[in-house]
Amino acid sequence: MGALAGVQPAWAAITESDFLDELPVVLSVSRLSQPVSEAPAAVTIIDREMIRASGFRDIPDLLRLVPGFSVAYTRDNTWAAGYHGLGDAFSRRFQVLVDGRSIYSPHYGAVYWTDLPLSIDDIERIEVVRGPNAAIHGANAFAAVINIITKTAAQVQGESVSLQFGEQDMRGFTVRHGGGDAALRYRLTASAQQRDRFERDVTFKSTVSGDNGRYLESSQTYFVNGRVDRQLSPDADVMAQFGVSKGDWRAGREVANPLSVLEPTEQDSRALYLQLAYHKVESERREWRVQAYHSRNRFDANARSDLSALDPAYGVVSVDQYLMQTRSNIELQVNEQWRPNLRGVWGGEVRQETVNSPQNYNSDKTRSGVLARAFGNLEWRPGERVLLQGGAMLEHHYFTGTDFSPRAAVNFTLTPGHVIRLGVSRAYRSPTFFEVEGNQILSTESGAPTDLVTVPSAGLAPERVLSREIGYVGYWRPLRLELDMRLYRDHIDDFIGQIGAAPDTGSFRPKVFTFSNIGSVDTQGGEIQLRWRPSPALELGAHYARVFSSTDTADKNFKRDIPVSAPRNSWGMLATYRMGNGWESSLFAQRSDAQKWLTEGDVTEAFTRIDARLARRWNWQGRAVEAAVVGQNLGKDYQEFRDTNVFSRRVYGSLSLAW
Repeated sequence: MGALAGVQPAWAAITESDFLDELPVVLSVSRLSQPVSEAPAAVTIIDREMIRASGFRDIPDLLRLVPGFSVAYTRDNTWAAGYHGLGDAFSRRFQVLVDGRSIYSPHYGAVYWTDLPLSIDDIERIEVVRGPNAAIHGANAFAAVINIITKTAAQVQGESVSLQFGEQDMRGFTVRHGGGDAALRYRLTASAQQRDRFERDVTFKSTVSGDNGRYLESSQTYFVNGRVDRQLSPDADVMAQFGVSKGDWRAGREVANPLSVLEPTEQDSRALYLQLAYHKVESERREWRVQAYHSRNRFDANARSDLSALDPAYGVVSVDQYLMQTRSNIELQVNEQWRPNLRGVWGGEVRQETVNSPQNYNSDKTRSGVLARAFGNLEWRPGERVLLQGGAMLEHHYFTGTDFSPRAAVNFTLTPGHVIRLGVSRAYRSPTFFEVEGNQILSTESGAPTDLVTVPSAGLAPERVLSREIGYVGYWRPLRLELDMRLYRDHIDDFIGQIGAAPDTGSFRPKVFTFSNIGSVDTQGGEIQLRWRPSPALELGAHYARVFSSTDTADKNFKRDIPVSAPRNSWGMLATYRMGNGWESSLFAQRSDAQKWLTEGDVTEAFTRIDARLARRWNWQGRAVEAAVVGQNLGKDYQEFRDTNVFSRRVYGSLSLAW
């Protein structure tokens, strides 16, 4: 094991000392364990202490701690996220992983965060690779990679219970049990969560008779997940996970707008996954891992609207928005150390994805596609101050054929703890099933077609991005200060947008839509993040981003919206102060300029958000207890994604016990 001691693969556990001894270690950028100063791309680490101090209870909210990210809840179990802009309702330009399992939707490209059978309390850390990373994680690692790493079974032995209760009908209950022995450890988590996302009394900008009034966006989600870690021998181990969830979401206007027939007021969801991984250390120079997983997401929502008032010929339109999507995947990863100054990782995977949705594709047929990938990454240290890295992904996608995604980076150590990074990479985003084959047709209850909404594309090329960056990572040991700065320039070709496919059809929905490669986008800017720990009692994290975008697209709407799809300036801060005797306080602040969410979204005006948390930990009859009160958005109300999504001040309390 000696030669590989510094070459932990991306599945290996990291101890708390990795985050306290100078610069922290990351695993997601190159699939090689390395300090952030030696990574070939910029990365943000959200550790479990930051998660706890933030007071956030929804995983996507944690992206507010990352420079350049915009995040908002949209509706119908969907969160929007953008990195340097280009955000829409489906966040289709990220690769999101949980313990190496992709949760990117093959249908829309969305990430169904609320449907994810994962408690925020079970997350060990999140690594966010800021920039394209297709050389390691393939197509859809286009703008960024969000890698969620959960706690091992050994980290959560014993029992724990946590409860949240607060305004906006916030309810949360989680119970966890961990047990086993040195050879076999397991954990089991069950949770029930309830949210009422926004203020219900709103005024709509575009109305029909009786349209104003109350607006509902609430959810109830229940899930169970489990993990088993088994040490088969001193050099081999196996990990197994499972998760199942059930959701009941309700949304929409109290007085329904008949034109919103494609926005159901009730939605039922089911999700499950199974994952198995085997890890083997062959020698001091080689170790490998093979993993397989299967995931399934099902949504069922019906909508019914009487359009007779608009035209008696339309009658009653009925929509069955059943959707089933699956993913089955097997992957091999091999880490090798050939020489003291030369190491690498290589491997490949095969994946099958399926989608079935009669309403979205005008067919009962289950659509299926298989993609295959092979990747490799080398790290060579020719001298004490220079580190060279290069890698590539060769991928065959079921829609777009074969693509090649290379990356090269060089890291120069100026003085110990201060590194300059130069990098260039190419990445692709393959279109989703809906972008290529979506064909929505509205029909009357008798089955007669009434309106055409979306037609299949004429054939789509993948989006392509060429990204160039200059980065600096510094660590001042006497000050316990970490600083990360990045300047970047991205050029996107063949940007895929939803555009009008036909002129006025004379029906109640006058536009027919399709997806098309509509042009190019240029984005440039800079980011800075710091983490300062001047004493054991005080910790401060802060970030700032500035973005400039331009576009040359064939569609006038995107030509207008893309340059303002990212806030020109944004910043955030999370400060934690430990006051002694178990008391702890934290403050989160966020400021964002105005931005336009693409396609389904509205303009979000500039806003400032302030959250505060006060907590105390103590022991009671052999149990570790923590009580906390959290105030979110303590200033003015602001809007998220749509002008009807009004996020107001709210307070909740939490209580947790562990033994």
